[in-house]
Amino acid sequence: MAEAILFVLMGITALTGAVTVVVARNPVFSAMGLLGTLFSVAVLYVVQLAHFVAAVQIIVYAGAVMTLFLFVIMMVGVDKEESREEELPLQRVWVAALAGLVIVFAGVITVVGEFDWVPGAVTAITEDSTNGTVQAVAEPLLTDWVLAFEATALLLTIAAAGTIALAQFKRQRS
Repeated sequence: MAEAILFVLMGITALTGAVTVVVARNPVFSAMGLLGTLFSVAVLYVVQLAHFVAAVQIIVYAGAVMTLFLFVIMMVGVDKEESREEELPLQRVWVAALAGLVIVFAGVITVVGEFDWVPGAVTAITEDSTNGTVQAVAEPLLTDWVLAFEATALLLTIAAAGTIALAQFKRQRS
């Protein structure tokens, strides 16, 4: 039951972040929506016992790739002055109430929930318990999918270098 509730909450959070990426006019807000989506997907990986994939999701995508995206956004420049006035007067109260609700919900699930916190710690090794291990991920990645893996790394490097070159070209023309 707790897994189903967590799945629904993280699914809604991931979809909300994805919609924010597309709808937001400010590229920094789009990047923050992408970050929320990446974190939600990492939680879904943990629920599916893919702990290694969740860790890679956080370290590589939410960490390194998001840093690269924000670096590129700042290099290209967001030449729009932001208003510093608080448009939602009760925003801090709502956030505090929502954070309190999440803490209470997590506490209730911790105390009342009847499920295994570490479902991967089983006595017999089954295919489900080895789903997200390093070996289960690395073997197909470095044998069957090595060309796609290297091509993706090359494309990301070219995209970052091209963006920096365009930003420098734009500054020299101004």
